[in-house]
Amino acid sequence: MSEPLLIAEDVTAGYLPGIDILTGCNLTLAEGEFVGIIGPNGAGKSTLLKSLFGLVDVRSGSVRLRGQDIGNAPANKLVAQGVGYVPQTRNVFPSLTIEENLEMGLYLKPKDFKDRFAYVADLFPLLADRRKQRAGGLSGGERQMVAMGRALMMKPSVLLLDEPSAGLSPALQDEAFLRSREINATGVSIVMVEQNARRCLQICHRGYVLDQGRNAYTGTGQQLLNDPKVIELYLGTLAQHT
Repeated sequence: MSEPLLIAEDVTAGYLPGIDILTGCNLTLAEGEFVGIIGPNGAGKSTLLKSLFGLVDVRSGSVRLRGQDIGNAPANKLVAQGVGYVPQTRNVFPSLTIEENLEMGLYLKPKDFKDRFAYVADLFPLLADRRKQRAGGLSGGERQMVAMGRALMMKPSVLLLDEPSAGLSPALQDEAFLRSREINATGVSIVMVEQNARRCLQICHRGYVLDQGRNAYTGTGQQLLNDPKVIELYLGTLAQHT
């Protein structure tokens, strides 16, 4: 059996010296897979995503992409290797137009803009219709589209999504989840951190429950949705976000 596309093993990581947020996390992502990460606030979900993208110092353990060590690699190197990242906040350049934001996502391969813009516009038609509008005037849901579109411009094989439904109305949350599924269906492997736990588990292939910086439970999305312990300990309170 071939090695998974992305592997994080026994990752310990944190922001401040001597304070570890992650204390031995593990994660695997296969080609074409959609993995969801849920857990209570402060569990280390976003920290895990940032550690995969080199934004948080990995102090021990390893992160490998296609068998190659990428632990603490700079973000621009990871983008060139096919890893895209969509942060939860401050995820657009407000003074730039939609089109200029997407161009920023393709700064390493500007000649591919026409083809990649067509791909992104097919997923998010609104971005093509309003390509000359400044991103600062967009709604939260529209900004999320721009951020996801920009991350897709480099044709990533792995897309890291940090709470794509945060701050959106229920209708726009559904739209964000739908688009995530559509992106995955084009062959992009996805790791998504999400507070909307039930919805996340409904759409992902496999899920991880983090608690206090470690893996608490893992399984298919359906297994976790139906696990009595997960329901009792996590979905009861996390369901408030649905």
